[in-house]
Amino acid sequence: MRNDTYVIGIDYGSDCVRAVVISALNGDEISTATKDYNRWSQGLYCDPLKNQYRQHPLDYIEALEEVVKDVLSTCDSVVTNNIVALSFDTTGSTPVLVDQKGMPLALKPEFFENPNAMFVLWKDHTAIKEAEEINKLAKQWREDYTKYEGGIYSSEWVWAKMLHVLREDESIRKEAFSWVEHCDWMPALVTGNTLPKEIKRSRCAAGHKAMWHTDWEGLPSEAFLSTLDPLLLGFRERLYNETFTSGVSVGNLSDEWAVRLGLTTNVKVGVGIFDAHSGAVGGEIKPGALLRIIGTSTCDIMVVPYEQINDRLIQGICGQVDGSVVPGLIGLEAGQSAFGDIYAWFKEILSWPLTLIKDQKLVARVEAEIIEQLSFEASKLPVTECDIIATDWLNGRRTPDADQTLKATITGLTLGTTAPMIFKSLVEASAFGSKAIVNRLVENSIEIKEIIALGGVAKKSEFVMQTLSNVLNLKIKVAKSNETCALGAAMYAAVVGGVYNTLQEAQKAMGYGMEKEYFPNASKAKVYESNYNKYTKLGKC
Repeated sequence: MRNDTYVIGIDYGSDCVRAVVISALNGDEISTATKDYNRWSQGLYCDPLKNQYRQHPLDYIEALEEVVKDVLSTCDSVVTNNIVALSFDTTGSTPVLVDQKGMPLALKPEFFENPNAMFVLWKDHTAIKEAEEINKLAKQWREDYTKYEGGIYSSEWVWAKMLHVLREDESIRKEAFSWVEHCDWMPALVTGNTLPKEIKRSRCAAGHKAMWHTDWEGLPSEAFLSTLDPLLLGFRERLYNETFTSGVSVGNLSDEWAVRLGLTTNVKVGVGIFDAHSGAVGGEIKPGALLRIIGTSTCDIMVVPYEQINDRLIQGICGQVDGSVVPGLIGLEAGQSAFGDIYAWFKEILSWPLTLIKDQKLVARVEAEIIEQLSFEASKLPVTECDIIATDWLNGRRTPDADQTLKATITGLTLGTTAPMIFKSLVEASAFGSKAIVNRLVENSIEIKEIIALGGVAKKSEFVMQTLSNVLNLKIKVAKSNETCALGAAMYAAVVGGVYNTLQEAQKAMGYGMEKEYFPNASKAKVYESNYNKYTKLGKC
């Protein structure tokens, strides 16, 4: 391996895209850049009251050009000329309807401002009705297509979303030839082949969100889909049967995109992957480790050997898919629909009076300190069996047992209740939701030897992380990298570029290790066990 070999990891998050240039030899970060999505940052095409969150494909295209140019602007010619591969990770399930050429319909002039022609972001919950219909039909069908996805299909996933959009908008139906996930479209775009039947589709996207499995030779049958709704007639044959793990090359940068990005056509492009799976890779996931990507929501990822899971199906998680995270292992996914978003919501509630103040500098200073001060005061409060108990379903429940119709609660309020007390209960609720996931895995004989946390909340909030450790009664390590998802994509790019033969080799050479550990407080853990039982009972009311 040459010493001057580099790769790029490109991480599409909910609000922005990040790019890192990494040394494939040792994982050294050479350069990093971030670009916000222009239209998204203005709040366009979204309606929180309807749980509608849409992103324009131009946001992705424009941000890609800018972020790659920015990240390369601080690299010398030795680095730029020796970039061998790049890989993408994105949010998911974030699909879009496309025409026969694989063009997202929002790129057509007649649909340019139509949210239904745009990418439907992972946290869009407009398809609750469609998800319920999928679950009902699947349980009646001769083959339960949801069984490898925890047995419950979610409104956050592709078939529910695409059916909802097709039903809602007659204007786009005749142009909607197929659909594609964001993580599949980006590699297809930059390699110059977006034809729906020819795109190399991601194993993690297909297996965890689209009910793809080798047992039924691909996606659910045409009969199932057309019975669900005749609007889906023909979609299966215009999609795919085969899927690919993320160490596989899609191709090289096209002439057009090599110029637009300032690279060469020698650069290989890998099959896309979801951001949580990529973050788990960057966090050095291995059997026995539960990787928790903790930000606005959470994704919990594990990989297990075939012999550990055998033919067992784990109910209520977001799928178990061969090779979805690491080739040669079964990838398990779970998560919470809201985590950091819960704290952001409470901050907004407390900040409302600030809208009456005209001094914007004062407003910004106060808003910036609210969560920090709440955390400080909450950390001084005792943990007792008389504490307020909250549930964490402000954005529904992802796992265990997906139900996006659920609402959050807070119980035990009195006239003596303070804002720090409520904040403490919300942090505990998010930790209780985490414990429910851990318990579901353990109940199914999945061994958890360690927990590795990454993401914004894991890095920034000691109070939240210590509470999480106390509630789970487990040690938690925090991954050192600040850009773990992009690092994971870069690790896969190193495999795609031929620098390493396996992902495990890339992880060993390019991993950053851990920066901090949290240890449970035994006395608080005991009280939290009692309060968790109250949380579970409250959730059944």
